[in-house]
Amino acid sequence: MHSRVAATGLSFTFYATIAIVLMFLDQRGQWLDYARYGLSAAAYPVQLAVDSPSAAWRWLREIAATREALRRENSALLDRNRALELRTLRMEALAAENAQLRALGAALPDVARKWLPAEVMNVELSTLRQRVIINKGATSGVFKGQAVLASGGLMGQVMRAGPWSSEVILITDPEHAVPVQVLRNGLRTIAVGQGNAGVLTLPYLPVNSDIKVDDLLVTSGLGGVFPAGYPVARVTDVGRDPGQPLAQVHAQPLAAIDRDREVSLVWFTPGHPASPAPLAEAAPPPAMRSEPQPAPSEPK
Repeated sequence: MHSRVAATGLSFTFYATIAIVLMFLDQRGQWLDYARYGLSAAAYPVQLAVDSPSAAWRWLREIAATREALRRENSALLDRNRALELRTLRMEALAAENAQLRALGAALPDVARKWLPAEVMNVELSTLRQRVIINKGATSGVFKGQAVLASGGLMGQVMRAGPWSSEVILITDPEHAVPVQVLRNGLRTIAVGQGNAGVLTLPYLPVNSDIKVDDLLVTSGLGGVFPAGYPVARVTDVGRDPGQPLAQVHAQPLAAIDRDREVSLVWFTPGHPASPAPLAEAAPPPAMRSEPQPAPSEPK
């Protein structure tokens, strides 16, 4: 019994000594890294074999999902193309009618004379700040106060323009306000951000204002920043308390504030009827007041 305990102690001492020597050599020469690298290479085929069935199953599921998604996307694009064709015909007819009413020889040019696509690099969406960083800056002609649009509608305006990137304050930021009007009847008001990517409020409407759920809000062109007529939001809730002088109106932005990865910077045509009215000619929004900018350089 005594000899067995002694042999166990001797074995422990031997292996402990070897472990200490190996740790010392590894600390000095880091030669165990080569051993780990070789063992990792040798273990990779085993890992691959173990993971192959689940990987194959995931691959098949992705193929099926991708095919179905492409089919749905193709169908949606076809429907959208038909709708855009009808809308284009309608817009051409309205432009021709507008030209005749103004006794012009040709239809007015679009208020947007230049577009510059940009990609969202960073997003900050909190109850206190609703901002994004885009990959275009002053070297591309971007300037402070420039309107930023997304696929669905107005997204915000440039707050700071750096050399190669810019900070955009979104229309949902608590410090931002947009002069808007109801497309149905031309009622003008201001849409204010609430720190929520899906909510705008219209806090300055009297309780008897002619506004309804599903009313479309577009930019009014006042305030010196945004051109008139661009979609902003759709009214989702109208509350009227006879004891309160103002209505409680909420709207949902049409731009996918928390999902859009591509945006467009717009330069508008000076002197166009839909161009933003200078601040001297319009009441500015109470929160975000931007001075009108001089005509920017051509985007590259």
